[in-house]
Amino acid sequence: MPAAVAALAVVAGCATSTASGGGRPSSPPAQHRPAARAGPARDGGDAAGGANASGVTGSAAQAGSAARQVAGQAAANLAVAARVAAARQAATARLPQLASLPAMSDRQLAGQRIIYSYSGLTPPARLLRRIRNGQAAGVIFFAGNIASRAQIRQVAVELQQAALSKRNPVREPLLLMTDQEGGAVRRLPGAPFRSEKQIGESAQPGAEAITAGTGAGRNLHGVDMNVNLAPVLDVYRVAGNFIDEFGRSYSMDPSVVSALGADFITAQQAEGVAATGKHFPGLGAARRRQNTDERPVTLNLSSHTIRTVDEFPYRAAIAAGVKLVMVSWAAYPALGSHRPAGLSSKIVQGELRQRLGFTGVTITDALGAGALRSYGAIPNRSVLAATAGMDLLLCAGQRVGEGIQGLDALLGGYRGGTLDKTAFQAAARRVIALRASLAG
Repeated sequence: MPAAVAALAVVAGCATSTASGGGRPSSPPAQHRPAARAGPARDGGDAAGGANASGVTGSAAQAGSAARQVAGQAAANLAVAARVAAARQAATARLPQLASLPAMSDRQLAGQRIIYSYSGLTPPARLLRRIRNGQAAGVIFFAGNIASRAQIRQVAVELQQAALSKRNPVREPLLLMTDQEGGAVRRLPGAPFRSEKQIGESAQPGAEAITAGTGAGRNLHGVDMNVNLAPVLDVYRVAGNFIDEFGRSYSMDPSVVSALGADFITAQQAEGVAATGKHFPGLGAARRRQNTDERPVTLNLSSHTIRTVDEFPYRAAIAAGVKLVMVSWAAYPALGSHRPAGLSSKIVQGELRQRLGFTGVTITDALGAGALRSYGAIPNRSVLAATAGMDLLLCAGQRVGEGIQGLDALLGGYRGGTLDKTAFQAAARRVIALRASLAG
């Protein structure tokens, strides 16, 4: 997406529809690219077969290096396990609960599952009407919506004030969100400055991940946003591939991604901003041209690989209390469905909810994505996503009408029996509970 504000770089892979409906930029400006990092020699060794500074031969140094790597990995795994165990009890205790829904119309109920978007710097009147009438869960902001911190904060205040209308039965904050991953992927100026890859390659990655999460939380909270569509939990496979191209993955090692993702989530949510793990079950194996914003993508990975590599970081994220999970638009046939993951109940319900135990809010990637070209227009995609178990529909085409189409489709499915009413109401309860957890 072309950036409307020079300070903000925008890339794809998560809700990056452009105003014209297009997709991903060929590359961000050079000043936004993560700095290239030379690979330093490990453990003090020099060229193969030579001696290092202490006079140890190359083979002995390699053996020592291998032993230290094994010990280091074991320590890292123990640290992840300890962090997960420590977080689990606290995370369970703070999971939002909502016993019942407030009294509302069917149209308002459907609106609880819609995230709107718009173009320009001023929220359109028709969006404000939907919010005042209780027909919105929230709004996503893109670079073109932001001229300055003061301006976007005023917009956030205006939207939340509209939600206080007496016609709105939901007395909880709107979900106001953006993509603030760090590095090249930032809608707002400011933190986090480092990309996930830069964090993963740093001397103190855990501390850097905490700094990034804290910075993201404070940055968004400072402009009255309360949801960040980050962190990326994808485990990249090849340098320069779809996820690594802009430094959006912490590591090729799922244990590293797991630990740093959990650190980011915990730190950010401590600042009152909900985190979103993405893109479940994982886009780390996607090649550079396998861009779900632009075209259908199938990842022919084994179920074992998906579950032990790609899904692995979600265990720690869930234990850390991540409040949202974004499901990818790639297809994963080994998991029992040729549909994109966000349209597959086997993945949303089977893998994420039943196998991994996630009880928070699920959110789609952009409904206008090219990966869904075989699944009709926005209304049909909306019903398919809801049927699969997606709680929130991300209508990111920067047109209020797209959100209205999604709402009308959900309303028709709910009234007509296409969508199960019990599951529909449960999804709305999860969303409202999330909103309640972000109050204050």
